[in-house]
Amino acid sequence: MIEPLLLTTVRICTFDGDRLLTGASGFFFARDERLFLVTSRHVLIDTPSGHVPSRVEIEFHADPQNLAASSVLSIPLYRDGTAVWRQGADAGGDIDVAVIELDRSALPPTVPLCCFTPQHLQSSLKDVEVGTSVLVVGFPLGFHDTLHHLPVVRQAVIASSFGMRFQGQGYFLTDARTHRGISGAPVVMRSPSNDTALPWTLLGVHSARLDIGNRDLDLDESLGLNCAWYADILLTLTAGD
Repeated sequence: MIEPLLLTTVRICTFDGDRLLTGASGFFFARDERLFLVTSRHVLIDTPSGHVPSRVEIEFHADPQNLAASSVLSIPLYRDGTAVWRQGADAGGDIDVAVIELDRSALPPTVPLCCFTPQHLQSSLKDVEVGTSVLVVGFPLGFHDTLHHLPVVRQAVIASSFGMRFQGQGYFLTDARTHRGISGAPVVMRSPSNDTALPWTLLGVHSARLDIGNRDLDLDESLGLNCAWYADILLTLTAGD
């Protein structure tokens, strides 16, 4: 039996035409009859670094009875010169989360999709305490079960007050060992009272490691802290046109 949580998350590869650029993580979010791919916005565009891919590919399972069988879906990032993704902002500035609406008809009807929904979002920020154990599900450095096309999971804890936006930004901190390639991964907390088929609460979207500019690179280790943007931004990004 495969845990449904592992089927929520997919590997993303970014391309400039046919040239492979980077790898990242993403996950499925369903609202009403609509299906979205969620990832970090900087996966889709990061102007300061010159990262401007033209398309992404996601790998998904093609046969629920054979997880070794997979298919790839190519998703153009622009249509008639306009970006197809949605991104958000709030009083603190841009939010490093983006969603792309997927055409369900482009996926085989046998695809074993497991999706987060609005019911999986945390309804009250005050109910999550600092130090709470969470998981980050993704593809660090692209590493995964290449036979069964499944992500891996890293343990983390909430490292800042969840009920208070860190430094006024729309994210909280996690304490976890993370790597490139896990940007866009879901940050989840076990919730037995939630959907029995997917008993997890979606707290955030992992963005990047957080460091300080005055750290002595020779004497001081990395902080090991990470930014995770609050997942409730998905309610805004997936609202009807």
